[in-house]
Amino acid sequence: MLLSRSLKLTVLGCALLAGACDRQSEQKAQPPAAAAPTEEFKGTVDRSQKGTPLPQFALTDAAGRKLDLQSLKGKPLLLNLWATWCAPCVAELPLLDKLAAERGDALKVLTVDQDMTKTEGVAAFLTQRGVTRLEPWLDPKNDLAFKFGAQTLPVTVYFDAQGREVWRISGGFDWASAETVKLLAEASVAR
Repeated sequence: MLLSRSLKLTVLGCALLAGACDRQSEQKAQPPAAAAPTEEFKGTVDRSQKGTPLPQFALTDAAGRKLDLQSLKGKPLLLNLWATWCAPCVAELPLLDKLAAERGDALKVLTVDQDMTKTEGVAAFLTQRGVTRLEPWLDPKNDLAFKFGAQTLPVTVYFDAQGREVWRISGGFDWASAETVKLLAEASVAR
């Protein structure tokens, strides 16, 4: 009886696998990689915290270097909280990297990894995805996410040159969109 049940489960498993792989249609199983991220970019803009000051907080990297957020005042700051396990986070990393390259010294794009383990691999994770401008800053205790009241990742908070919040976005966002240009222009009119 045990052999019979085991054999039935094996046959059933093979049938399911064969059915899942049986491609009767011409339609692709998944959209191409370039098209997939649009599903990931459903973030919403929130201006309810406008004017809130940049928190007193120091980040670290895997080598132990520290970065005080207050030292970044003087130009607009786009602060992104992300994690390696978060699909929308990973999907928007190349766009944030491109934005950092395009804006140069006019905008600081700062990404902060929220992984609680294996933080020593964050730099390699970015490199493997062709991300060259974003630094591997870490917050393994998720203290910064707690300060922002983040319920989900990614969370991106935009600060003006004086260190006052302009807006935040919860969820992935298309940082190459026309809407991004309009949103980033808000720092110059923030009061």
